[in-house]
Amino acid sequence: MVTATFRFYEELNDFLAPERRQRSFSSPCARAATVKHMIEALGVPHTEVEIVLVNGESVDFNALVKDGDRIAVYPKFETFDVSHLLRVRARPLRTLRFIADAHLGGLARLLRLAGFDTLYNNNFQDDEIETIAAQESRIVLTRDRELLKRRTITHGCYVHTLKPAQQLREIFDRLDLTSSARPFSLCLQCNTPLRSIEKASVLDRIPPTARALYEHFSTCDICEGIFWQGSHWQRMRALLDQTMTRS
Repeated sequence: MVTATFRFYEELNDFLAPERRQRSFSSPCARAATVKHMIEALGVPHTEVEIVLVNGESVDFNALVKDGDRIAVYPKFETFDVSHLLRVRARPLRTLRFIADAHLGGLARLLRLAGFDTLYNNNFQDDEIETIAAQESRIVLTRDRELLKRRTITHGCYVHTLKPAQQLREIFDRLDLTSSARPFSLCLQCNTPLRSIEKASVLDRIPPTARALYEHFSTCDICEGIFWQGSHWQRMRALLDQTMTRS
């Protein structure tokens, strides 16, 4: 058994026991324990971590914890370029394709609204999410911290807030999504690209009010839905504008 001193920063403290938050603390570690093992044993999913410093030097998750080590653990950085310090992953964190678990259907629809490829199925099991995330290089969005501790999930975000609009703002802030957003480019139901369609070709499929008031329409080739900039579009546009302004 060895003993190391840990210090977690910023939102990573939310995963710790109250008496360990915002302070350095010592913890016993098995002699063969890796940095990743200890971080997760203390309650923090590895997907929430961007940089680990051991005695001031950046290390990867496989580094063995040694007696007397001082270990500082940092979350994702958005404002500063820390690429020269990254050791914990072989690939960047900013792969902007998502998969959301069963509790985040509202968030999934809002991310699609903003133009982000987001897989969601209320029947997804954790094993399926893990497999799809690995195969398609998707960021896992969940409120289940144990899911984010799975070995093959390398990119993920624990969603702290409860309401979809708040969750959207949270993810925009944490992953700096504003510059990558492409609002109203995906079908909210099918997660596939929308395309413009001539008004004359859909006259028999839209209500009289839409025929009278709007000239621009789009459609989804999967569900064949027709979309225009009506009152629902305006409400969603206001929500996205507010989110992107605050991000």
